[in-house]
Amino acid sequence: MSAIKGKLRPLRNTVLVSDMGFEEQTTASGIVIQSDDGKSHGVKPRWARVWAIGPEQVEVKLGEWIYIEHGRWTRGIKVEENGEDIVIRRVDTDAILLQADDKPTDVYMAKGIEVQEAVEAYRLENK
Repeated sequence: MSAIKGKLRPLRNTVLVSDMGFEEQTTASGIVIQSDDGKSHGVKPRWARVWAIGPEQVEVKLGEWIYIEHGRWTRGIKVEENGEDIVIRRVDTDAILLQADDKPTDVYMAKGIEVQEAVEAYRLENK
């Protein structure tokens, strides 16, 4: 599939995101979290960067990072930006859980469990 070229303009209060992080990631403390795309243990909320917003959107800003409930986003489409292909998705605005000005340093949040506890639970579960 080739990338869409040209300017996209979201309607109403739509939020489009990029940098959704389905690939292998490393936490601030150095723990490697393997890619979980399409796996049952990949069912978790995700951080994404706000790429574009509709004219009626007042809750988030461009460039801000938002934490979205699992599965509350569309499949990605490729868009060409500055000569590079990126993947953008539309998110359900009712499913935005948290906001941050900068990219979060820890990539994993699991229902209030600390990163180390979540990793240990994963290891025990997958022995």
